[in-house]
Amino acid sequence: MNDEELIKKITEKKEFSRLPEKDVEMAFEKFNKERNSDYQKLKLTRNFLRGLYSSFSSRKLLTLGKEKDVGWYLKKHKSTKERFPFYEEVYRRIFHGMKECSVIDFGAGINGLSYGFFEKVNVKVDYIGVEAVGQLVDLMNNYFKENKINGKAFHFSLFEAEKVAELIKKQKKPRIVFLMKVIDSLESMKRDYSKELIDEIAPFSERVVLSFATRSLGKGKKFSVNRNWILTFIEDNFKVLDKFELGGEKYIVFEKND
Repeated sequence: MNDEELIKKITEKKEFSRLPEKDVEMAFEKFNKERNSDYQKLKLTRNFLRGLYSSFSSRKLLTLGKEKDVGWYLKKHKSTKERFPFYEEVYRRIFHGMKECSVIDFGAGINGLSYGFFEKVNVKVDYIGVEAVGQLVDLMNNYFKENKINGKAFHFSLFEAEKVAELIKKQKKPRIVFLMKVIDSLESMKRDYSKELIDEIAPFSERVVLSFATRSLGKGKKFSVNRNWILTFIEDNFKVLDKFELGGEKYIVFEKND
């Protein structure tokens, strides 16, 4: 099979059928080597994507049932499960000094379902989420519609940098960009892309929030690996407003230098 046929074969599996074409192509290129057979290319790419988009570990997340409250969903998704008990404190620190803003949440997962916590910390938010897993985009949009929330989720790749910047510019100021637990996935696809993305979005944002896990998702073991490479980049190029750690997640809040 040629490359196009192999990529199509990958996305025939339901769990990969609604990933952005750009992400699937970039993942495939990692294993598109002469030494690999077509079978190996398919298997290795699927395994890589499965590890990258770990939300598929719970199929129950892919449909929003009326019998479950929003907390049930936030505690089912690996990325938000450990954040759930700390949402109010996290948002209180992120939005310090703000009463109204636009939030643009990249790699949102199902974080849009945490909208109620914005209200708990008395911040009026226009919410935009961007997520690669199409089923989770639908879940968030259904939640916004059913609860008459001023929010919308979009389905495209974070590797479309110009599209990312254009989306931010369309939102009303002040704008806060979330990059929560996404840098490891970005770096798995393309080394140093996190820096490129931050450079692209920072000029159009009043505040950026980046976070990363300090313990393994699910097992809860502390990581020995640090992220000094990204922390140093931010501290050297931007004004840091706050740094803190809660629930196995480290946050850094920063803005453009004057």
